[in-house]
Amino acid sequence: MESFDPRTTYNFLAISGSLRAQSSNTEVLRACAILAPPSINVTLFAGLRDLPHFNPDLDVEGAVLPGSVEHLRRAIDGADALLISSPEYAHGVPGTLKNALDWLVSSPAMVLKPIGLLNVSPRSTHAYASLAETLRTMSTALIPAASAELPLTRSLANADLIAGNPEFADRVRSCLESLRNAADHYRLRRAEMEGRADASRL
Repeated sequence: MESFDPRTTYNFLAISGSLRAQSSNTEVLRACAILAPPSINVTLFAGLRDLPHFNPDLDVEGAVLPGSVEHLRRAIDGADALLISSPEYAHGVPGTLKNALDWLVSSPAMVLKPIGLLNVSPRSTHAYASLAETLRTMSTALIPAASAELPLTRSLANADLIAGNPEFADRVRSCLESLRNAADHYRLRRAEMEGRADASRL
């Protein structure tokens, strides 16, 4: 029996670490949107290229943040969970993705946020480990059951083809289900935190 209310809709934000038009990392996230059940909305975030370089001087109380940064933080805050898929460049996380995470370090939007990490290249172990460490440091909740290696070949680097492959489709659906379960717990914990914050202001 399902533990979630089928009438509930979950909003997952998908973030690709690649800016390439035909990125396999982006395509696997698009496949997630295709394979998601009606109870899950998967939205691909397209604003990474618009973010300015992180500057701590702009990220202080009372400062007016750039519009693209506000857009990122609102998108993160409104998501029940995140799906991230990133390439590896020179054994590291792409600068565009790391820059986005730097803009989120001081934001409470990432605290306890459930995250599934997808890796389309099993050889890309350095960036995957580095990304996981950064996210743990940011007090997010990495969900092992919602994370997976999905080794894509060039012939399969297309969202429709990925969604149409029974093996990959089953693994993606399993990740989405695990992330949905984690999102349930996240909603409860966030409500408790907000309740305590409201009580402290009385």
